[in-house]
Amino acid sequence: MAYAPVNGLSMYYESHGDGPGRPLVLLHGALSGIGTSFGAILPLLAKTRRVVAVELRAHARTADSDGPLSVDGFAVDVVALLDHLDVAVADVFGWSLGAAVALRLGTDHAHRVGRLVLASVSFDATGLHPGLLDGIQHLEPEHLHGSEFHDEYVRTAPDPAAWPTLVRKIKQLDADPPRWPPSAIRELAAPTLLVLADSDIVRPEHAVEMFRLLGGGVVGDLTGLPAGRLAVLPGTTHTTMPQRAEWLAPMIDEFLDA
Repeated sequence: MAYAPVNGLSMYYESHGDGPGRPLVLLHGALSGIGTSFGAILPLLAKTRRVVAVELRAHARTADSDGPLSVDGFAVDVVALLDHLDVAVADVFGWSLGAAVALRLGTDHAHRVGRLVLASVSFDATGLHPGLLDGIQHLEPEHLHGSEFHDEYVRTAPDPAAWPTLVRKIKQLDADPPRWPPSAIRELAAPTLLVLADSDIVRPEHAVEMFRLLGGGVVGDLTGLPAGRLAVLPGTTHTTMPQRAEWLAPMIDEFLDA
């Protein structure tokens, strides 16, 4: 457990395992931290590789700073952390907001990324179920009191009283979600594993569209397997995906070692 000087703040991170090959960076979801997003899967992944779990700006043990939060800004912070750790290239596994940050790393900082695992990601707002974000502006910080997200924040944050500020900034971020043109997905250099819950916030049609942009959806016996992969977890929702560690870990290990 350590802190790194990153773009004017002290970013919290943990390093686990010491396996060969590229390290794997874990990027958590919005309002979350390492424990809530990756508490179950982190020890499984660290059995075979070095895992660097990050807590993004304003989340959990990493303090906030002035100004809004953005996927672009989070990605720049992660690059600065890799520089601090003297890591030239890393694989990246992100869930939810973390998956959007990982995708931004893959498109805008491609030379720093080996392979990508993107769990519950959309490349534009049409990828989400219609109306999903319509009520986001009515979300109040106290609505999440008693949730695992609030409990983790109160337990770990340097200023637990800043919870309302984090919720407000995430609402602002969700009001204008990140987007990529289809051409950016098609040109993504990093081999990518897409992971979706079958009852996710992302529409399955969108995940298949993204998979096709990555070169998937072909007859593999005739053409060979594409670099991109798609996994759909049955009986799973967006927020229960982190609980599927026993399913995810072997799939991720096999993909990263391919």
